[in-house]
Amino acid sequence: MSKHQAAWQKDGFSLRPFAKGEGEKYYLDCFSHPDPEADRLTGSAASFPRQAVIDHYERAAEDPDRYDFVLVAPDGTFAGEAVINEMDWDARCANFRIALFSPRWRDRGLGSWAAACVRDFAFGVLGLHRLELDVFSFNPRARRVYEKLGFQVEGVRRQAIPDGDGWGDDILMAMLEEEWRQLPRTSL
Repeated sequence: MSKHQAAWQKDGFSLRPFAKGEGEKYYLDCFSHPDPEADRLTGSAASFPRQAVIDHYERAAEDPDRYDFVLVAPDGTFAGEAVINEMDWDARCANFRIALFSPRWRDRGLGSWAAACVRDFAFGVLGLHRLELDVFSFNPRARRVYEKLGFQVEGVRRQAIPDGDGWGDDILMAMLEEEWRQLPRTSL
């Protein structure tokens, strides 16, 4: 299955690969109304230039060494994304990240569902040996999701992330292929 054949549906939401020609919609739905909480929890900039976002989307839609999926709400709004990037095909290893772009999409199980779909794609379709991610210590909700999905803490970069007047830790997590194979095959 190619990345363009992968797609999942749940409760009217769909998770599907980026499609060429949707960069403007991606910018308007996901970046034209910044969400300070999402920016803080993911370490993103508060704003991105419109054309840079559009260009990134269009490149990512065609890049064979990354897998970008958009979460589409029942009304057609782009609600978030899940990404497998930093591919090392020799080591069968990649990075994973996910973001929901508005508070209205959080606390509905969408992030857990999307992360599980992409995790299973990474191991079951791409044949990865290792999938890794970073989560900040001030994002315990995301850490719980990753732990629920089977990711394990491998290390901590202490006080590596500025957070307001203080510092947060950068927690390194990963899952190995054999750990994924031992997970129960149930849908979230």
